[in-house]
Amino acid sequence: MSRTLTARFAKIDDMRLAAAIGFRVHSGWAASVVIAGPTAKPVVLRRERIVLSDPSLHGSVQPYHAAEYRELSQASRLIEQCRDSSRQLADQAFSRLADDVGNTQHHLAGCGILLGSGRLPDTLEAVLRSHAYIHTAEGELFRDVLRWAADRRGIPLTLVKERDAMIAASKKLRLAGQELQTRIQELGRPLGPPWRQDEKLAALIAWLSLLGAAA
Repeated sequence: MSRTLTARFAKIDDMRLAAAIGFRVHSGWAASVVIAGPTAKPVVLRRERIVLSDPSLHGSVQPYHAAEYRELSQASRLIEQCRDSSRQLADQAFSRLADDVGNTQHHLAGCGILLGSGRLPDTLEAVLRSHAYIHTAEGELFRDVLRWAADRRGIPLTLVKERDAMIAASKKLRLAGQELQTRIQELGRPLGPPWRQDEKLAALIAWLSLLGAAA
């Protein structure tokens, strides 16, 4: 067999064993879904709630809320302390997920994270003056700790705004919106409930990540 054909079949085999994880983030936790190829008809390997906050650490679920009325230097220290703690939890979650996926003879080839649509001001002081910005900043913090954990392991990232994810997937998969929604719903059928909006959207961004890994 020629080297070209060998490389081609190696790529096909690699994608059959490839898996991607998708996250939909909330304050202090994230819904996660791991799917595996083939990319045209993937299957769900696992779904779970990933804890990203330490209940023993004050403010860890909503760091910016906890910092809202503190002196600026104290607020900054509290947020960084919570961020560091959440990074450790994200790192531990990735380590466990990679091991669990490896036990199914797959490997994590990508990670997808749904992004928010809000924009933040440049300073912490400005963030803490606005309740809307506080909510946006907390979402960004927990997305950032997942990005950090993925980057630490060299896992390629797919980052898409949640409001754009369905359109992006429709284009890449060449599926109409209703058909794509049906496919996402069917992905969760073998697992049974719960298969809510959190799991569906986490699966969607995982699927986009898997497509990116196959490109």
